[in-house]
Amino acid sequence: MSIYTAIATSAGRDARAVSSDGRLDVKLALQKELGGDGEGTNPEQLFAAGYAACFASAMQLVAAQKKIDVSDASVTAEIGLSPNGKGGFQLGATLRVELSDAIAPETARELVEATDQVCPYSNATRGNIAVELVIE
Repeated sequence: MSIYTAIATSAGRDARAVSSDGRLDVKLALQKELGGDGEGTNPEQLFAAGYAACFASAMQLVAAQKKIDVSDASVTAEIGLSPNGKGGFQLGATLRVELSDAIAPETARELVEATDQVCPYSNATRGNIAVELVIE
């Protein structure tokens, strides 16, 4: 049983996306790279924002358990859209995790790998799309 369910509705890449509670209401537009005008956000940007926020929050949880200070950390998600060779498309992700230089490299790697096991987005994408974890 879910502890929370997000609900959003859209009619496509050149429409609006609206959440059931009205807190999210965005104009979507087909990217210029795909032949659109690019005058709105797109599903890949929304996915990137969600993944970055989710991974950062999961990292805060894991860091607190390990007593590591990540108060100045940030996560940047890059979501790539490419042809899948079968007439469709596929996603790929790179997560760039910026951590304090005070965190030892091996500790940083352990933290990011543990976070990858906790984050719901990571668990959803694992085995489905390529995800690269980069510590900066």
